[in-house]
Amino acid sequence: MSGRVLIVDDNPINLRLLEARLSAEYFDIVSATSGEDALRLCQSESFDLVLSDVMMPRMDGFELCARIKSDPQTQHLPVVLITALDHPSDRVRGLEAGADDFLTKPVRDLPLFSRVRSLTRLKQMTDELRRRAETASELIVSDNPDGRGSLHRHRILTFSERREEAQRIGFMIDEIAITATASDPNEALNDLREGGVSLAIIDLVHRDRGDPLRFLARARSDERLRSLPIVAITPTEDDATAARALELGAHDYVQRPIDPNELVARIRTQLARQRYSENLRKTVERTLELAVIDGLTGLHNRRFLDAHLDRAVKQASRRNGSFAVLLADLDHFKSINDRFGHDVGDAVLREFSRRLETSIRASDLACRVGGEEFAVLMPNADIRMAIAGAERVRETISTCPVVLPDGQNLDVTLSAGVAVFPDDGESPLTLMRRADEALYRAKHAGRNRVEPNMGDHPSSLTKSSNLQSN
Repeated sequence: MSGRVLIVDDNPINLRLLEARLSAEYFDIVSATSGEDALRLCQSESFDLVLSDVMMPRMDGFELCARIKSDPQTQHLPVVLITALDHPSDRVRGLEAGADDFLTKPVRDLPLFSRVRSLTRLKQMTDELRRRAETASELIVSDNPDGRGSLHRHRILTFSERREEAQRIGFMIDEIAITATASDPNEALNDLREGGVSLAIIDLVHRDRGDPLRFLARARSDERLRSLPIVAITPTEDDATAARALELGAHDYVQRPIDPNELVARIRTQLARQRYSENLRKTVERTLELAVIDGLTGLHNRRFLDAHLDRAVKQASRRNGSFAVLLADLDHFKSINDRFGHDVGDAVLREFSRRLETSIRASDLACRVGGEEFAVLMPNADIRMAIAGAERVRETISTCPVVLPDGQNLDVTLSAGVAVFPDDGESPLTLMRRADEALYRAKHAGRNRVEPNMGDHPSSLTKSSNLQSN
């Protein structure tokens, strides 16, 4: 599911045009013809993004955005304003009201689709993190962070192949941050990896010696930097570069000529969002460490999975969404314990858990559900995505031996079963049972393979991944 978008415009023709364009990109669209109607829908339904015209009677887009962002129930819902106003002060006004971005009329397809995809993806990941925090709060009483509070003075790194340009950008934001600059990509990456940087600005305009987009891709591929907010500086009206930057992992972009007030407003938005996400992560870690974290592997345990799975079923049912469950079992694990002892068995479990977390998406939830059995909950996944994800998990352990403490190489494989919600009359128990049945078939079909369970839904997919056992 690409995402659920609420479009707000008092002009029926504009509504129909945006509906058609976004529906063709597989977004689920709901429409409202006034700010008042939009607020009522936001209170009663769940959306991934609001796309609103600015010039509307009674309640304009600025007021709608401010009211959405002031309500605790909807404050984390991304809002993109569409306007014919192109003065920098208008964009700053919208950003200060809480808007996540502006699109200027006439809205071109490339910036529209790239921005909507980027923000809906970010919203879905934040929602998943918030649901984990809510699950934790139910299991252990704790405070739920609201993300508010004054911003402390952050350190921001600006990368440009022209050092004087990096310094010029740094001067624009020195009122809100301690700034650092870099013109060498390796120097910049080392600075980011050392920590202490709250946000990075990457200049994509000046390409004297290389490709700054490649630097952006390298930063995003580093596990230590995956949650770091990145703002790109793009050429004037260069929609292709802006879209590519968002696709590669930039959170936002500013086109030249740079308005300092707009740049500061966008940075404040990203820092506030980052602080909220960090607070959520800390809450989850603090409240769950003892109660629902497996002490051996550091993954969540069966207790947490059961509670979170129930929440995921309710959420998907309300939104007519889908998600997948993967059950994986290490093959012949008892013989590993018998041959090498339980210390080696524990080392294998820890190593597999480490590889498992590196092979799944950031929004996926990995759990150890008992012994050598593991589960992964995959939000917004259909059966093809689930099988592909299960294959990545299978390959991460089977293609590279586990090195034992004495230096020996030990070949380890796993079998996996996947099932996708929804199925008729589905419940968390029956969903897990279907995944378990698929896992059972994988074991009896030769191990080291993935088996899907389609439930009552016909599919053109084969009933097996047809892998050869190693």
